[in-house]
Amino acid sequence: MDTKQWVVDKGMKDLEHYPQIKEASELLKQNEVVAFPTETVYGLGANATSDDAVNKIYKAKGRPSDNPLIVHISQKEQLNEIAQDISQLANKLIDTFWPGPLTLVLKKKENAVSERVTAGLDTVAVRMPDHPIALALITTSGLPLAAPSANLSGKPSPTHARHVTHDLTGKIAGIIDGGATGVGLESTVLDCSGDVPVILRPGGVTKEQLEEVCGRVEIDQALIKEGQAPKSPGMKYTHYAPKAPLIIVNGSKEYIQTLVQEKQEQGKRVGVLTTSESKNEYQADKVIACGSRQDLVTVANQLYDVLRSFDESNIEIIFSESFPNEGIGQAIMNRLTKAAGHQIIKE
Repeated sequence: MDTKQWVVDKGMKDLEHYPQIKEASELLKQNEVVAFPTETVYGLGANATSDDAVNKIYKAKGRPSDNPLIVHISQKEQLNEIAQDISQLANKLIDTFWPGPLTLVLKKKENAVSERVTAGLDTVAVRMPDHPIALALITTSGLPLAAPSANLSGKPSPTHARHVTHDLTGKIAGIIDGGATGVGLESTVLDCSGDVPVILRPGGVTKEQLEEVCGRVEIDQALIKEGQAPKSPGMKYTHYAPKAPLIIVNGSKEYIQTLVQEKQEQGKRVGVLTTSESKNEYQADKVIACGSRQDLVTVANQLYDVLRSFDESNIEIIFSESFPNEGIGQAIMNRLTKAAGHQIIKE
C-alpha cells in the first residue's frame, strides 16, 4: 500500500479548507486509515462507525482485537450520538477539560459505533483532542474517529511523524505531519459510567486536577496491583517498550552506576535514562536526558522519543531512574513500568 504524507502547519487558519486535510478526510470517508497529530501523541484514525475501517486499525498496528479504542470527536453535539445517560458530573468534566487530554468512559448508545471499537463492552471511551489539525480532520470528515496511538502494538507511542513513518509506512493510507505533539503521553482515561469516577489510565490530566472538579476520584486497582485485569483502552497488554530490556531503579545514582558497570563487565551495551540534572554523572554506552526533574511535564513530553532513541543506538539493556508517583509523575511511572514489564530494582 502507498502511504501518502502531508505536511500541515497547525498554526494556519481555516485548516478545514486545506487540500491536505480534505484529501485525508476523503480517505477516511472511504474507510481507510490515516495517522494524525493530537496534543498527546499521534493517533491512527478510522471511521468509528465502520467495522471494515476499524479492522484496518487492528491490522496495521498488530493490536489484539479485544483491546477497545477511544473515539475522537470535534464537537460536543457528537457525544450525544455516541453515548447516553451522561451524568451532570461528566458534563462538568467536559466543560472543564475539553478539548484536552481527558477521555471519558460512558454508557454507549446502541449501534452508535462499531462493536470492534468497544470490544463488546456496554461502554464507550470518548475524547475531544486539543489540536487544530485533529479537530479540522474530524470536522471535515464528518465522522467520529476511532484512534489509538499510531505505532506498532507494544512499541513506544509516536510523538513525531517520523515515528509513525518508521512503524506504519506501507500499512496505512496516509500520515499527516503536524510537527511534534504537546503533552507526549496519552490522555487520562476516566470511567464515568458508575457513581464514583475511576481513573483507568493516568495521563495529561492529573488526579489532583480531577479532584478539584469531582471531589472523590478512585484509581483502578489494576494500576496499583500487578495481576489485576485493566479496564482501559491501551492498557491490557505490554506497551511502550523499547527493543532492549528496560529496568527501573529506585535508588541512588551511585547504585545505578554500579548496575551499569556490572552489565558492561558482562560485555553488554548499557543505556541510562536520566534527566538533565544528572546526565553528566553516569558512565554508560548511551546516556539520554529525558527532560528536567524540576519540571516533570518535560519528562512526559520527551519519554517516548527517548525510548525510541535507545533503539537507534543498539543498546542491549537500559536502566531508568524512577520519578515521583504523583501529578504527571503518576502517568510517567505508569508508562515506564509498562515499558519495563514491571521490572523494578530497589537499592
